[in-house]
Amino acid sequence: MSIRVLLADDQAMVRRGLRLILEDQPDIAVVGEAADGAEAVELARRLRPDVCLVDIRMPRLDGIEVTRALAGPGVADPLRVVIVTTFDLDEYVYGALQAGALGFVLKDAGPALLAEAVRAASAGDALISPSVTLRLLKHIAPARTAKSTRQPAQPLSTRELQVTKAIAAGRTNQEIAAELFISLSTVKGHLASIQGKLGVRNRVGVAAWAWESRLMEPRV
Repeated sequence: MSIRVLLADDQAMVRRGLRLILEDQPDIAVVGEAADGAEAVELARRLRPDVCLVDIRMPRLDGIEVTRALAGPGVADPLRVVIVTTFDLDEYVYGALQAGALGFVLKDAGPALLAEAVRAASAGDALISPSVTLRLLKHIAPARTAKSTRQPAQPLSTRELQVTKAIAAGRTNQEIAAELFISLSTVKGHLASIQGKLGVRNRVGVAAWAWESRLMEPRV
């Protein structure tokens, strides 16, 4: 069965390009297009796509507002939203992630990464280029202090801290398993426990917490 995708971008050329890339994949089908945020929310609620690819800057409602409406904490049956962005919109992306976005991808990420990001989101995970993750999180971390970062009521174990740091460094589950000499299922178990303790929905939230808490030393 194909992964059903909704595209939301105010530029027709961008939507056309994304559609061409995605529909070239045998397991992905674009089921709708929206030219502004309000239309995106209406279409998403009506069509219930597997994944919503949402531009961060749109008329009427921006990507953050769309994400909050479709995947926010108060949404009973949240949809899976992936933000489409560029490097100069880092702060907007962070706001969207806080609003409930599953992940984000660059507009020029390339066909392979874009398709994999859609597949990952459909499976409930977030595929983000490590370089993008590090650039985003290093950018936002200096603006937030460890004192302002919410600490979990139940501390992370030593192994969970190791997994958290690996996630913040952009490692995949497979890479973490290999580096820590544990099984893939064990990594997933640790990730689920970490997310529960931190109160975040996905690995992006875990990575953001790690950088905000100063667990990661910025590279020079």
